[in-house]
Amino acid sequence: MNDTKNLDKSPVVDQRHGHRREDPWAWLRDPDWREAMADPGRLHPEIRAWLEAENAETDRVLTPLKPLHDKLVGELRGRLCEDDRGVPMPDGPWAYYWRFRPGGEHPLICRRPRDDEDDRREQVLLDADARARDCDYYDLAAWGHSPDHRYLAFSEDRTGSEKLQIRFLDTETGELLPDCLEEVRGDFEWAADSRTLLWIEGDEEHRPRRVRRHRLGEDPGGAHPGPVLYEEADPGYFLGLGRTQSDRFLVIDCHGHGSNEQWVIPADAPDTPPRCLIPRAPEQEYAAVDHGERWILLTNHRAEDFRIVSAPLEAPGDTGQWTDLVPHHPGRLLRDVHVLRDWLVWAEMEDAQPAIRYRAWEGGETRRIDFGDEPCDLGLVAGYEYATDTLRTVWSSLTTPAEVHDHDLRDGTRVLRKRQQIPTGHDPAAYTATRTHATAPDGERVPISVVHRADLDPGPQTPLLLYAYGAYGITSEAGFSPHRLSLLDRGFVFAIAHVRGGKERGHRWYREGRREHKANTFSDTIACAEALIAQGYTGSGRLALFGGSAGGLLVGAVLNQRPELFHAAVAAVPFVDVLNTMLDASLPLTPPEWPEWGNPVEDEAAYHRIRSWSPYDNVAERRYPHLLVTAGVSDPRVTYWEPAKWVAKLREVWPADRLLLLDTNMSAGHGGPGGRFEYLHEVAQRYVFLLHVYGLAERADAANT
Repeated sequence: MNDTKNLDKSPVVDQRHGHRREDPWAWLRDPDWREAMADPGRLHPEIRAWLEAENAETDRVLTPLKPLHDKLVGELRGRLCEDDRGVPMPDGPWAYYWRFRPGGEHPLICRRPRDDEDDRREQVLLDADARARDCDYYDLAAWGHSPDHRYLAFSEDRTGSEKLQIRFLDTETGELLPDCLEEVRGDFEWAADSRTLLWIEGDEEHRPRRVRRHRLGEDPGGAHPGPVLYEEADPGYFLGLGRTQSDRFLVIDCHGHGSNEQWVIPADAPDTPPRCLIPRAPEQEYAAVDHGERWILLTNHRAEDFRIVSAPLEAPGDTGQWTDLVPHHPGRLLRDVHVLRDWLVWAEMEDAQPAIRYRAWEGGETRRIDFGDEPCDLGLVAGYEYATDTLRTVWSSLTTPAEVHDHDLRDGTRVLRKRQQIPTGHDPAAYTATRTHATAPDGERVPISVVHRADLDPGPQTPLLLYAYGAYGITSEAGFSPHRLSLLDRGFVFAIAHVRGGKERGHRWYREGRREHKANTFSDTIACAEALIAQGYTGSGRLALFGGSAGGLLVGAVLNQRPELFHAAVAAVPFVDVLNTMLDASLPLTPPEWPEWGNPVEDEAAYHRIRSWSPYDNVAERRYPHLLVTAGVSDPRVTYWEPAKWVAKLREVWPADRLLLLDTNMSAGHGGPGGRFEYLHEVAQRYVFLLHVYGLAERADAANT
C-alpha cells in the first residue's frame, strides 16, 4: 500500500509566459504514480477513495438499469461467434491461426499441417485462457513462431499497464522454457537461426528505449537481459521492430509524430551492428522493403502524400539513384506497400475511401482490388511467405460484416475464406449507409459516413451518435461493428465525422488538424453536427458525441464550444488535461507528443494556443449535455488523473438536471478490460447511459422480451 499520510490538496500554481494558472485538483495525481500504475493496489488511499466515490455515484445511477444492461450484454454476446477462429496463414509445412473455445475470453494459438484442411491434426500451442487464470487483467499482446517452427515466443500483459513479459514455448515438448524477458515495451522478432530474438526494452518512464538481443538458454532468468543493439537517445521517438517480407532483414523503426528512420540487421547475422538506411530529418517518413538488389521505399520525400520508389541496396538515401514506381498524386495517400517476389502491392486512400492496387514486377497493367464504392474499411493482411501469388485482404462496410478474401494476383480471381458470423442473424439490406459532407468555416468539405436502419425515416427528433477522432493522422474507417446494431435497431443514426487531424483526405488533412491548426479538428466536428441537423438526420440538442483518448480531447473541446448542439456525450479515457501534460516532460508520452500538439515549455505561442482549447483549462458555466467519462488506473497513455481532474472541475459548474458520471476501472488500462466478453460490459454501459438520457431505456428494456 502507498504511504498513507494525508495528501497536500492545496492548489498547484504554475506561472510562465506571462500567465498564472492554479490547478485545484492536482492532488488527484498520485505522488508515486509509476508504482500505482504498475500495481493499482498501491494507489494512495485518499485518491482511491475519491475515485471509488465517483464509481459509487455511477453505480447509483446505472444499477437500476441493470436489466437493460444485462439485456444489452446478451445481445452483444449473441452477435459474437463463440468459437470464432482466424483463417489459417500458411508458412512452409504449417498453417498458423487463432481460435476461441466456446465461452473463452482469450484465444488459443494453433497450427495444423498445411495440407490438413479439416484440422484433424491440429496442435494447440498456447492456451491464453489458461494463462489468464487468477489474473484480474490479462492480454495476450503478441505471438510469433521461430523460422524452424520449433519455438513460439509470446508477450503478455497482466496489469493493463502495457508492461509486457516475453515467454517461450517449445512446440515439440509443449513445455515453457525458463527464459523470461521483463520490462518489454513492444515488438519482438526472431532471427534466422531460430534461437535469437530481438526485443524492445522500456525505460523507467515507460518509453520503448532499447533493442536487445536474447539467445535461448543464455541467462534464462533475465538478470542480464542481453546486449543492447540499439538505444534511442531522443525521448520524442518510439521504437518498433519488424522484418522484411523476404525474411532477409530485421528492421528497427525509430519514429516520432511526423518523422522516422530505419535501421536494418541481416536476419542470418543477428550479431551484426544495425545499419541506418536514411537518417532522420524533420517531417521525413519512409518504410523500406528489400527486393533483390534494391530497396523499395514508401517515402514522402518531395511527395506529401507519398510515392513508391526503387533505391540501391547499398545507398538507399541517394535520391539521384531513385526510380519512381508509383508516383505522387496529391490527395491520394499511399498508406502501405507490400513487396512479394513477383508482385508490388500498395494500399491507398482518397476522400476517405480506401483502395488496394497491384502490378507484376515483370510489367503489365496496374489492377485494383474492387469492392465497390460503398464507404468501407479495407486492409492488407500480411502473410508469412514471399514467393506467393496470393494476397489476403479483409473488407467490411457500415452495413456488411467483415469478409476475408484470398486474391490470386495472376488472374484477379478471389476466394472468400471467411465471413464474420452474426449468430443471432443480420441482414445488410435492413440498413442503409451513405457518404455526405459538411462545409467547415474555412470552406473545406469534411466527409461524413452515415448508417441507419433502412426503415427509419430520420427527422429532428431522431437520436444520432456522432463519432470523431481527428489526431495523429489516424483514419476513422467506415467498417462494420456488430455492437453498433443495438443502437441502430433502437432508432439511432450513427455517423463518423472524418475531421482534420486524420489522413482521410491525404497528409494535408492531417497537417491542417495538428499543432497550430488543431482548432480545425473541433470546428470540423461542429460543422459535421450542424450539417447532420441541416440534412434532416437529427435535430439540435438530439445528437450524442463519442470519442476516446485523443477523440476524448475532441469531445471535451467541442462541448466547451457548442454544448447546446448535444444531448449527451461519452468520453472514453479522454486526453483532456493537455496543457499540464504537455508541460511535464517526465510523463511517458509528453516529449513524443510535442510534434502533434506543440511544445508549451519552450514556445509561448504553443502555450497560449493549447490553453485556448484544452478541455480542462476551458471549463466554465455552460449548459453542458449529459456526460459519461471512463478512465483506467493502469493507463500509461492517458493517465487516470486527467479524466478525474476534468470531472472534478466540471462538477463545480455542472447543470443540476444533467448527469455527469465517471467510471474508473481500478485494474485495467487504456484498452479497458482484456477479455472479449468482459469488454462487452463496457460497451453495454455506454449504451445504457445513452438510452437512459434519451428516455429510451424503458422502451429498450421492454423490446424483444
